[in-house]
Amino acid sequence: MSTLALAVRDSNTMLRRNLLHARRYPSLTLNLLLTPVMLLLLFVYVFGDVMSAGIGGPGADRADYIAYIVPGLLMMTIGSTVVGTAVSVSNDTTEGIIARFRTMAIHRGSVLVGHVVGSVLQSVLSVVLVGAVAVAIGFRSTDATLLEWLAAFGLLVLFASALTWIAVGMGLISPNAEAAGNNALPMILLPLLSSAFIPVETMPGWFRPIAEYQPFTPAIETLRGLLLGSEIGHNGWLAVGWSLGLVVLGYFWATAKFGQDPR
Repeated sequence: MSTLALAVRDSNTMLRRNLLHARRYPSLTLNLLLTPVMLLLLFVYVFGDVMSAGIGGPGADRADYIAYIVPGLLMMTIGSTVVGTAVSVSNDTTEGIIARFRTMAIHRGSVLVGHVVGSVLQSVLSVVLVGAVAVAIGFRSTDATLLEWLAAFGLLVLFASALTWIAVGMGLISPNAEAAGNNALPMILLPLLSSAFIPVETMPGWFRPIAEYQPFTPAIETLRGLLLGSEIGHNGWLAVGWSLGLVVLGYFWATAKFGQDPR
């Protein structure tokens, strides 16, 4: 069997293992998924009228704010979901499972690939569920073309891959699952400091560059432009650049840490 065929076979085996593990222990995924859903309902039904007036002016209604907030919540859903990946990788490390995999005749990279692909699939499913809740409460994207929908889906997958590789690295360096969850906490906090809930232009001048150029804001603004027809500008290139950069950084970080002798 060729090296490529061996890698594909073993990666598929590890993917099935991680998906079965997620199905048997769904509580972590559900807990992380509830965060963006609860924020969506909170900001729409509690703060929606006030926030819509602040963003769209006196004539704006709650539907305007639903349209504004949903792209940010979809990106936040990805950040929340990959926290579970960091915890899962840390559990495999601290419980000795990865050490046992090192002694087996399997492709070494398949262990990480299984975690990454499984996490991306879970992120996509989580986005679909949160998107379904958004549609149920009034979100509509009537102007987006098929090409724009495909581009939006591609951006979500690319961004999920980027955050997942970073989460895998965080899981590998964490001494336990609790530390892994704490290390991955910026994945949840950064969207709160982005344009997910309010425009960057309304933020204090000293804070605006931080919110504008961190990874989540360009991705959110690009998704907003694709689905709602707003101006994308330079955000598209920034979103792709951030995503590819984080993929490369996370990949080399995770593989280097995984390749170290634990002794």
